[in-house]
Amino acid sequence: MWPRLPHSVPWLLALLPVVAFAAERMPDAVTLDRIEVTSARLRQVPAFEVPASISVIVLGDDAARAGVNVSEALSGVPGLSARDRQNFAQDTQLSIRGFGARSTFGVRGLRLYADGIPATMPDGQGQVSHFTLAGAERIEVLRGPFSALHGNSSGGVVQLWSAEGEAPMRGSLQASVGRDASHALSARLRDAGEVFGYALAASAFETDGGRDHGAARRTSFNANLHAALPGGGRVQLVANHFDAPDAQDPLGLTWAQVQANPRQATAAAIAFDTRKSARQDQLGLRVEHAFGGGHAVEAMAYAGRRAIEQFLALPVAAQVNPLSSGGVIDLDNDYGGIDLRWRWRGSLAGRVLEVTAGANADRQRQHRRGYENFVGGTLGVRGALRRDERNRVDNIDQYAQAWWPFAERWSLLAGVRHSEVRFGSQDHYVTGANPDDSGRVDYTETTPVLGLTFAPRDDWRVYLSAGRGFETPTFNELGYRADGGAGLAFDLRPATSRNVELGTKWRSARGLHVEAALFRADTDDELAVARNVGGRSSFRNVGRARREGAEVSASLPLADDWSLQLAWTWLDARFRDRFPVCTAAGCTNPSVVVPGGTTIPGTARRQGHARVQWQPGAWRFALEATGMGEVGVDDTGRERAPGHVIANVEAARTWRLARGTLRAFARIDNLSDHAYIGSVIVNEGNGRFYEPAPGRGWLLGLRWDGSASGTP
Repeated sequence: MWPRLPHSVPWLLALLPVVAFAAERMPDAVTLDRIEVTSARLRQVPAFEVPASISVIVLGDDAARAGVNVSEALSGVPGLSARDRQNFAQDTQLSIRGFGARSTFGVRGLRLYADGIPATMPDGQGQVSHFTLAGAERIEVLRGPFSALHGNSSGGVVQLWSAEGEAPMRGSLQASVGRDASHALSARLRDAGEVFGYALAASAFETDGGRDHGAARRTSFNANLHAALPGGGRVQLVANHFDAPDAQDPLGLTWAQVQANPRQATAAAIAFDTRKSARQDQLGLRVEHAFGGGHAVEAMAYAGRRAIEQFLALPVAAQVNPLSSGGVIDLDNDYGGIDLRWRWRGSLAGRVLEVTAGANADRQRQHRRGYENFVGGTLGVRGALRRDERNRVDNIDQYAQAWWPFAERWSLLAGVRHSEVRFGSQDHYVTGANPDDSGRVDYTETTPVLGLTFAPRDDWRVYLSAGRGFETPTFNELGYRADGGAGLAFDLRPATSRNVELGTKWRSARGLHVEAALFRADTDDELAVARNVGGRSSFRNVGRARREGAEVSASLPLADDWSLQLAWTWLDARFRDRFPVCTAAGCTNPSVVVPGGTTIPGTARRQGHARVQWQPGAWRFALEATGMGEVGVDDTGRERAPGHVIANVEAARTWRLARGTLRAFARIDNLSDHAYIGSVIVNEGNGRFYEPAPGRGWLLGLRWDGSASGTP
C-alpha cells in the first residue's frame, strides 16, 4: 500500500521524536497569530487540525527578493517544484507531487487562485504570471487527496492572498536592481476605517534576460477594496491588471548547445523573432453575511479577459500542410464564473460540527486564430490566416464537506464534489483541404474524499486521508488529433486518480513546527504526448501511472536570534503501462515503446531546501541551500538533466526613521557559480529540452515602509 521508501526515510521519520524532545529545551519564540487557511474550504478550523498537507508562506516585508516571480517564495515547500525558467515569455513551471510536471507552457494539473478568484480556466489550464507579489500577504499550498474538492485538474492547490486595508494608513516603496540589467519597482498603500478599507499595489519590472534574446518587461496592478455591511456582513472587490508586451523567447537548447554556450538563444528564435505578449484584466466580487444559529452565506462572482499573441519558430516548410495552423497564435480568452456557498457551525452529539455546501459555475469563451509567421521572405511577422475557431468550456459543480471532532482526540473531515465539464468548438476556417473541425465532448466525475485525524497529545496530530481526483484534457491537448487527421482530439478521456496520504504534524509553543507525510496517487488513463509534428503536439491516453513518495518539513527556532527551515521530498513517479511514442521530429507513426516502470518526465526523485537565518538586532543574514536530483526530459527516459545543489546568501539592515523604516538588502544567488539546468521542456519535438539556469547573480534593493502613525 505504501511507497517503497529509500533507506533514509525511516531514519528521518524516527528522528521526529528526537527533534520534539530537543525543542522542549529551546528558548521561547514569538508565536504567530492564527492564519485562516481557506484552501481546505474550512473557515474556523486551523490548518493543524486538517488531515492534509498544507503549507502557509507568509510574505513579510523583510524578504530580500525582487518580488517578480512566485517561484521566489515557494522554494521551501515540500512536494512542490517551482522552476523559474529564466524565460519571461513562458510561465513558471509548477508541479505538486508530480502532477503538472509535463506542462511545457502555463500550469496544468493544479488549481490556482488569486484572492479566491480562479487563475485556472475550466479546461484545467492556468497561469501565475499575474500573481502580484508586491501586495501579497500569504500563499497557501494544499497537497494530497483533499485537493480534489477544488474540481478538475486539482493535483494540488496554490492560492495567493493579497493584504487587506488596515488602520492607520501605511505605504511602502521598494526598488531593486540585479544581474542582466534587471530592475524592479513596486509600491503599496493600505488604509481602513470603520466601514471601508483598501489595499493598492503596483509593480514594474524590466530585464535584458539571462540568455540572448530574453528581454522582457511587465507591469501589474492589484486593488483590494472591502466594506462592512449592516448586520455583520462584508463585501470585497478585487481588481487585477497585468501587461507583458513582446517578451522575447530564446527557446530551449539541445545538450550540445548547452555545453557550447548556455546563454545562447536557438538560431530559430533569432530568425523568427520568437516572442509572446500577454495582457489580462479581471474583476471579482465577494459577499459574506452571517445569520443567526451559526449560518452564513458566501457569494463570489468574477469576470476577466486574457489576450495572448505568440510568435513561434515553426519552419515555413511545415506550414505547407493544409491542416497547419500557422506559426502565430492569437488567442483571446473571456472568462467568468460564480460560486454560492452556505456554511453552518453547530453541534452534533454534543460536539462541534462545521458544514459547507455550495455550487459553482465557470465559463471560458476562447477565440483562437492562427496565422503564418512569414510574409514572402520576411520571417517573424503575421501572415495569412490559417486557423479561426470559437471554443467554449463550461463547468457546473456541486460540493459539500463536513468537519466533526466526534471524540475527545478524534476528528473527521469528509467531502464530495460532482463536476460536469463541457467542451465545444465551432470552426470558422473551412476550406476544401481543411474540413470543418467543429465538435463537442462532455466529461462528468464525482470525487469523494475522507480524512481522519488523531491527537495523541495537544501538540501532535496523526492523520489518514483518501480520495479520488480527475483531470480533463485542456484545449491545448484537444487541439490536434494523434492520427494527424483534421478536427479536435475529442476521443481523449479524462485521467482519474486514487489518492491516499498518511501524515503527522507536531508543533511547539516555542515556535517549532514539524510535518511529515507518505503519499500515493494511482492514475488511470494518464495523458502523454503521442507525437510532435510541425511544431504541434498531440496527446493520447497511455494507461496507468503512479506517483508516490514522502515529505518532511521543519521550522526550528535554534536560539534567540537563530532559526532553521528544512524541506525534503522523495518522489517516485512512473508510468505503469507500456505505450508507443514518436521520438523524431516529423514522426507520424509511434514506434518506440516506452516500457512500464519508466519515470514520468519533468519529475525529480529527490528535492531539498535548507535555510539558516541569523538576526542580531537591526541586521539579518541568511544562507540557503537548494538541491534537486536529475530530471527526465522525455517519455523514453533516455536523456536527463543532471541534478544540482546551489547556495544563496543574503544580508539586510533596517533603520528606524521618524515616519517608518528604511531597509537595505543584498543577495547573491548561485554562490559557487555552478552550471546547471534550471528547467526542462518536456518532450520538445526538436530535442531542445534544456533551459539553462544563470550563473552567479546579485540583487541590491532598498525598501521604505511608513505609516500615518509613524510606526511601520
